[in-house]
Amino acid sequence: MGPLGIRSSLLRPSVQPFTEAISGTEDVMRRRRTVPALVALGLAVIVVLARDAAADQITVLCSSGLKAVIEDLVSKFERATKHTVVVKYGLAAVLGQRIEGGEAFDVAFVTPAVMDALVAHRKIAADTRTTIARSGLAIAIRAGAAKTDISTVDAFKRALLNAKSIAYAKEGASGVAFAALIQRLGIADDLKSKSRLTTTGEEISASVASGDVEFGVLPLSEILSVKGIELLAMFPPDVQRYIVMVGGVNAASTHASAGRELIGYVTAPAALSVIKAKGMEK
Repeated sequence: MGPLGIRSSLLRPSVQPFTEAISGTEDVMRRRRTVPALVALGLAVIVVLARDAAADQITVLCSSGLKAVIEDLVSKFERATKHTVVVKYGLAAVLGQRIEGGEAFDVAFVTPAVMDALVAHRKIAADTRTTIARSGLAIAIRAGAAKTDISTVDAFKRALLNAKSIAYAKEGASGVAFAALIQRLGIADDLKSKSRLTTTGEEISASVASGDVEFGVLPLSEILSVKGIELLAMFPPDVQRYIVMVGGVNAASTHASAGRELIGYVTAPAALSVIKAKGMEK
């Protein structure tokens, strides 16, 4: 009891309602901060899910003549679009046979003749046929080997006749062009005994790098990126042959939109520096 007979509990100031008011205010403020954060997190998750849902996996069949360019550009394309690209390389003629045989793919990069056949057989959507780049034919030698002059047609013929061995791909576009050229130059029979016919450009590079073969006939784009070999010189201008690469999207692809994106990316002005650096031109 207090001095006036009043209960002490009644004399103490009541702080409970005030404390509860503060607690209630904090709860409100906390909720105000939490709700926007949850909304933002939810939106972020939705964006990520939408992006992942929109990302495709594209299967590409690519001629070895364009390998150096595609290897460089595909990684950039994947980062820019979030699509995933799986690339299989080979001779254009062989890739064409695989496509005709029913192999699954979304985009093909091959030679014009192969592409035109695929378009005719409705394997490639005609409106997606796009020229990518071209590369001139050249002679590859083992890195550090002595160089000989092939700057003129006469010097070129002389070097071929004096070479110990020459490798070229029998079914490759470069090999077919070279075989036709030496026939026209009248030296095909003279080169028969020293010719080494391969099934891939990689075999040519390996045989030249090891020293098993003196000369390798390849597009420039297949020489610059390979360790152990180097460029002797391009074919003389008067007998130069170019290997052209074209792209197209599978007419039945379920990832046609992404396939068109890839072709657009490879042919965009920003890709030109890569194309030139890899020994090709538009």
